[in-house]
Amino acid sequence: MKNILLIATGGTIASRSTSNGLTPQLGPGEILEYVPSVQRLCHVDCIQLFNLDSTNILPKHWEAMVKAIEERYDRYDGFVILHGTDTMAYTSAALSYMIQSSPKPVVLTGAQRPIDKEITDAKMNLRDSILYACDDDSHDVVIVFQGHVIAGTRARKIRSKSFNAFSSINFPDVAVISGERIIRYIEWKAGNGPRFYTRLNPRVFTLKLVPGMDAGVIHYLMPYYDALIIESFGVGGIPCYEGDVYMKALEEWTGSKKLLVMTTQVPNEGSDMVIYNVGSRVKRRFDLLEAYDMTPEATVTKLMWLLGTYSDDNEIKKGFYTRINHDLMTV
Repeated sequence: MKNILLIATGGTIASRSTSNGLTPQLGPGEILEYVPSVQRLCHVDCIQLFNLDSTNILPKHWEAMVKAIEERYDRYDGFVILHGTDTMAYTSAALSYMIQSSPKPVVLTGAQRPIDKEITDAKMNLRDSILYACDDDSHDVVIVFQGHVIAGTRARKIRSKSFNAFSSINFPDVAVISGERIIRYIEWKAGNGPRFYTRLNPRVFTLKLVPGMDAGVIHYLMPYYDALIIESFGVGGIPCYEGDVYMKALEEWTGSKKLLVMTTQVPNEGSDMVIYNVGSRVKRRFDLLEAYDMTPEATVTKLMWLLGTYSDDNEIKKGFYTRINHDLMTV
């Protein structure tokens, strides 16, 4: 039988009702008791790293997850992380960059309703995740949720309450799970890793443009952040308001040797700044990075990883356009 490590971090799956709302309280052993069928699939060991609502997850918690897996990597055939759904897409993206080319699967899952409820998605998600982690063809970082297997860099939470909470953005599902069957859609060969990284630079800010927003906010951000991601409209561009105040603010930002990244607020199909003048003039003028079809979660966490790993600007820019765990298909 395969040996699987179940890593508990909290989330709805581990929550109980309290007078102040749902709060993570259950440990991994207690959670496993609700799904006794997994004993037929594999041997499961458990560790509890923390017991947090995922709203409270920080980059230091991603580092703790990676260190826990690295220290135990040789002893297990796969890893399942129980995690809250609200920031799971950020965590799965971050772990995709911090655990690269893993021949063994690192699976994240959780639930929209606690596992102790009569009507819950938690039991199915946990059982499917362990089933997937046990399969010989599984590897790298994925989310398993509601029967869908999604590459760690492509997941996004698109529903706040429904069981089918996650979707794969700009990339097909890796596989689906139907009963005991794993139906694979993507031929995905294991890499020659694993390669572990445990240093992040969290000084990355995402600015979502709003019509009429004061460009002075960019100046305000300068002391606090090393990289600025601008979520623009449509395929990407910067407003040409009177006085061209945004261009002046971006000149100040890039003149301070800080990274500038352009992406789009539109969920699907990605950016393409050269289509319109509002985008092409910016791309010609500044030495910026364009996220194209990357998800916002992948863009943020990839920059945190790059800034924490490399000091040379050329290495950072090269790394940004290097495809990792299916994160970028346009380039």
